[in-house]
Amino acid sequence: MQNAIIGEETKAAPLVPKLERQRLHDTVVDHLRNLIVEAVLTPGTKLNERELCETLGISRTPLREALKVLAAEGLIEISPNRGASVSKMSETEIWETFELMSGLEAMSGELACDRITPVELAEIKALHYAMLACKAQNDLPGYYSRNQAIHDKINDAARNSVLRQTYLTLNRRLQALRFKSNFQPHKWDSAAHDHDEMVKALEARDGKRLATVLRQHLLDKRDAVLSAAALPAESPPEPQA
Repeated sequence: MQNAIIGEETKAAPLVPKLERQRLHDTVVDHLRNLIVEAVLTPGTKLNERELCETLGISRTPLREALKVLAAEGLIEISPNRGASVSKMSETEIWETFELMSGLEAMSGELACDRITPVELAEIKALHYAMLACKAQNDLPGYYSRNQAIHDKINDAARNSVLRQTYLTLNRRLQALRFKSNFQPHKWDSAAHDHDEMVKALEARDGKRLATVLRQHLLDKRDAVLSAAALPAESPPEPQA
């Protein structure tokens, strides 16, 4: 699939569908974001505008607008001389960003236990069961989309607008790594177990317990990402000069 987007040899049969004209800007942003999150476009990949336009069936104007949005989110980098490429986080950035996100998730959980409504709790439980069904079918994209919806709803239920905006901004940078952290079966099993504990804590309105589970859940994801990159997970990477 990646070659159909960025390669020089597979222009005949695009492997992704052309996009509808309606709400084109948002559609292009969402489409490219998903390609980055699901590692179709990997960190460091240079984006060829002409081939992307041909593959997605769009002109350069909506593509360039979408690239600016993704650059603002930290998902791509745009250089005047080199064009656009998928952002690649350093070891230190990965460590520190997950560390901060673990705190944001913990705070979200603690506040949500006090403020969540029965309807919101029911929605989260429904997503949880749907997520587990995706796991049983080995559907990682389906699992991940429901997984992220659960985290998002917990954050939204915290009813704190400043926390909400900070969370959304930071989470965009981590989505691809959070998706990748479930590539190993035992890591995936552990993450699913954590979600069982999250639901139980929410049902009990146990904010301290949910905060603890969410914090460790994010730190475990950090360690899984660093481990997959053959980096030590026992201590943070040394600061870069």
